[in-house]
Amino acid sequence: MKRHLTVLPALLTALLVAQAPAHAAPEAGEAAGTAPAAPTQVLSPTPYMGWNTYYALGGDPTDAEIRSTADFLVSSGLRDAGYEYVWIDGNWAAPTPRDEAGDLVANPAQFPDGLAPLVDYIHSKGLKAGIYTDAGPYIPGKCGLGSHGHYQHDADQFAAWEFDAVKVDYLCGIAADLDPKTVYTEFAQALRNNAAGRPMLFNLCNPVTSPDWGTYPEEQQSTHSWSYAPAIAQSWRTYTDVGFVGEIKFKDVLRNYDANARHPEVAGPGHFNDPDYLGPELGMSDEEFRTQMTLWSVAAAPLVIGSDVRQLSRASLGILTDPDVLAVNQDTAAVQAVRVGPAGTTETWVKRLADGDRAVVLLNRGDSPATLTTTARSVGLSGGRFAVKDVWTDRVTESAGTISAAVPAHGAALFRVGRATGRPGVPHVVAGLPQVTAVGDDAVPAGIAPVAAGGDRARVEVTVRNDGARPVGPPRVRLDVPDGWTVRPLGTAPGMLTPRRSVTLAFAVTLPPDATPGGTALTATTSYEVTGKGRVEQETSAALTVAPAAPDGDVVLSHHDWISATSGWMSPTVDRSVGGGSPISMLGQVHPTGLGVASPSTVRYYLGDRCTRLRATVGIDDAVRNVGPEGGTSDFQVIGDGRVLFDSGVLSRDDVREADVDLTGVRVLDLVVGDGGDGGYNDRADWAGLDATC
Repeated sequence: MKRHLTVLPALLTALLVAQAPAHAAPEAGEAAGTAPAAPTQVLSPTPYMGWNTYYALGGDPTDAEIRSTADFLVSSGLRDAGYEYVWIDGNWAAPTPRDEAGDLVANPAQFPDGLAPLVDYIHSKGLKAGIYTDAGPYIPGKCGLGSHGHYQHDADQFAAWEFDAVKVDYLCGIAADLDPKTVYTEFAQALRNNAAGRPMLFNLCNPVTSPDWGTYPEEQQSTHSWSYAPAIAQSWRTYTDVGFVGEIKFKDVLRNYDANARHPEVAGPGHFNDPDYLGPELGMSDEEFRTQMTLWSVAAAPLVIGSDVRQLSRASLGILTDPDVLAVNQDTAAVQAVRVGPAGTTETWVKRLADGDRAVVLLNRGDSPATLTTTARSVGLSGGRFAVKDVWTDRVTESAGTISAAVPAHGAALFRVGRATGRPGVPHVVAGLPQVTAVGDDAVPAGIAPVAAGGDRARVEVTVRNDGARPVGPPRVRLDVPDGWTVRPLGTAPGMLTPRRSVTLAFAVTLPPDATPGGTALTATTSYEVTGKGRVEQETSAALTVAPAAPDGDVVLSHHDWISATSGWMSPTVDRSVGGGSPISMLGQVHPTGLGVASPSTVRYYLGDRCTRLRATVGIDDAVRNVGPEGGTSDFQVIGDGRVLFDSGVLSRDDVREADVDLTGVRVLDLVVGDGGDGGYNDRADWAGLDATC
């Protein structure tokens, strides 16, 4: 489920100049509300930072693993960058979590010396320690740890162990049908009144959402926590989990960010909306994770790493510790970003900073690069000259009022923008990313990842624009391609690029017949003359996918190499139902071939204009009947070169559709599964058969 924040221009202006945290208009159908009073204790004036065991270590974290991670937080520089909380998540307790005295007991197999010595070790490293429990009761067979009925006892015990933070889940709470506002308020009071008088952060973690978890009253869902949590907690989850153990996907990062953006007015110093954890190297590319870091930073979100930090690359550690990005997150105004303009594939988000500057995000949700633009006026600034700092690269330029960036697919540019003073600076010139606009005689649809095959000829364009107040000298672009490819410029560049103007330089790129399938980079080096600075260079790069060979003859498409494949959870499975690994089965009929996916899903094949027909049966797999009656609705589309060739409409578990599709002239085929408009809960969808004539 995805909802979008709408901010009207007049209201946005008021937001950006106000001294109070930003306030956004509620969506239609929601109560306007006001920001609840913050907790009395301001334990973390800016968003707290740390690491959590759940996504990396799963259900059995051990004393040794946590000590090793604490050591790495110190040696890697993560602690000094601000990541100070070491948070032990669920499944730390013994199989019978309480002893006869009612005390919680750590699992001796994982923590042979108990938790107190581990907390002492964490503290000895200059770090802080967090622990996990649940607001509901312990229910054998349903949830392994619950504090309901023991709130004060457990708060006192956590304080005696000298924990610094407590995460309180709601798995047992929803199983027991409790009211989250009531029980969380009681738990918050117990934490404040702990016998040791120890300050402890309270992370209110209700992940329940509909329809992702089933059907629940609004007051029991995470989307309702904003209405009461700011008065009792330092942070509160705003949607369901951002992923699964060992897996965090970009689409779910965007989903959680959108849900988190619904109520920016309740965030402020000491109390923050929480969209869940950071997920480097758990299923996202470096570019996608950099986008998550950008979005979480402007959202004033707690920055808690979910990955095994001991295994991270230098690139991931560099993203996590970039000081200028962290400064945006840790800005003392603690204002959460709001969106400027409409929701869409490309968007602008703005966060007011304590010194009056703006943090500006140009977000590209799409599958192809794009040059995105906003204005200083749109983000709440006035004047004629503006200093624009690229927060990720530290490059500082000057704009006359337009703020643009060449943004990769699934990428985000992050700028710090303020009024410029002193002598004129280097003009803000944007060197575009190489963009494939046509392959052969076929245009590449906007927002679609480009695909070419051996022997193809592609048109590649690089757009250069000048947002500064001064002209720059002749723009030149050199395009570098893999060995064996050829590149030829099309046209000539102008002698000067004046302010508020752009020029597009094009190239013809030819792939050799034996081009290696997979992703490859096209790199553009753009240069131009700046008065007093000499020739300035920018390097930009974008990916082009080289397709595998097209199918030949009568084939089962699921047995052919795909270009790319996504599934709502896990990965698409060939000739099996997704998740359980059982044969594809719909309405009791077993199908020997096909694909099993969870919504949303896109599986892409290269046909190269060589196929004429595709036959398939689509529907919901019978495996959903073993899970429960909720969910299990999807819609199926066959899309050729951006055109819809087949649309099933919404199908329930009691429906199937036969698809017989004309593929004549299709180069790139997409098999797309949507969630039927009710979220992806229990959506196990099948493409059965997939018999192609080529």
